[in-house]
Amino acid sequence: MRSKTTSSLLLFAIFIVALNLRPAITSIGPLLDIIREDLMLSNTQVSLLTVIPVICMGVFAMLAPVLNRAIGLNYTMYAMLLILAGAIGIRFLFVSFSVLWMTSLAAGISIAVIGPLLSALIKQYFPSHVAMVVGIYSFGMGMGATLSTGLTAVFYEASDSSYAFALAVWAVLAIIGILAWRLSATHPMEVKQRQSTVHSGVNPWRNRTAWSFLVFFGLQTALFFAVLTWLVPIAVTNGMTLLQAGTLLSMMTVVQIVMNIGFPLVLQRLNSRTPALVFILVLGILSIALMWTAQPVLFSAGVLLLGIPLGGLFPICLLMPMDATESAEETNTWTAMMQTGGFIIGGILPLFIAMLYDYTANHHVTLFVFLLLFVAMLVLALRIGNSTAADKTVDATSH
Repeated sequence: MRSKTTSSLLLFAIFIVALNLRPAITSIGPLLDIIREDLMLSNTQVSLLTVIPVICMGVFAMLAPVLNRAIGLNYTMYAMLLILAGAIGIRFLFVSFSVLWMTSLAAGISIAVIGPLLSALIKQYFPSHVAMVVGIYSFGMGMGATLSTGLTAVFYEASDSSYAFALAVWAVLAIIGILAWRLSATHPMEVKQRQSTVHSGVNPWRNRTAWSFLVFFGLQTALFFAVLTWLVPIAVTNGMTLLQAGTLLSMMTVVQIVMNIGFPLVLQRLNSRTPALVFILVLGILSIALMWTAQPVLFSAGVLLLGIPLGGLFPICLLMPMDATESAEETNTWTAMMQTGGFIIGGILPLFIAMLYDYTANHHVTLFVFLLLFVAMLVLALRIGNSTAADKTVDATSH
């Protein structure tokens, strides 16, 4: 049992580490066209810089329980934050597509390991306040995404148009993350795991509900990164200046932050999360309809409305495996499985969007793909809600 002081330090560390889970990826978006023109790349090639880390976050998510068992939580966290800081910092020293590609790969691996471990940590140390702590966690990620999307262009202008500096400056956050983790790690901390997980609970790879979680997480991840990558180009195509489009993106991410911290608190008071999930998905469909009009006022309103589902979907995805499992060990396994497949899906779909735009040069096609993602998630949300209700009925009958 940790004291109130040590618990507060751990919450602070979770928040600071969460700040680091998006800037390596989201800082690319505001400079997408600049990087593409400077390095003479296609839209598909430049989008790989955001796609690669997302896919890595899926492929390497299962390393989290393996490294936790092999070297422990603290050493794993230090190692991943050091890799992240190094990968981002190297972008200042070398400017080429191959370097950006390799640093994206390294950043994706480190983020892949950190995510499931933080989820398991929350389940183990804050079992009575899971939704609230998930709110802090997702708030940190939302803040990291907001800072990187809003300030990267500012750093670019302040450094005499050096996108290398604007991308590399986010290594400072990773260094702060190491210091914050060190502050919390002065008190013993671990995520407990058994040597064998065969009899430790339901195997998620053989569970239909877990597979629904995986696909849902993949669709919301694809939507999140695709929007952050393509919103500014879409807005510029609709007649906005780069500054206006960047400001609109920043305003949308502010809405996301409010949802990151506020939505989990609302969910904590609800017996069923499905109605709230369906509601924000319907708002997402409405937001795309408003953006489709291309009218400046309606387009801007649609973008701001889009911030609600983008901010609310991630925390509810984090809660899904926590609700479905009984122990931190199971949560770690289910979350790793969900993120393994989910991030692969979330990386491939934005690449598909980039290829479509290279082929069509029409961002209405991009918006249509966004709409399809929302509809698919709505169908899945209803399925997950029905499955959860059925599981609870079975549990009640068995007892």
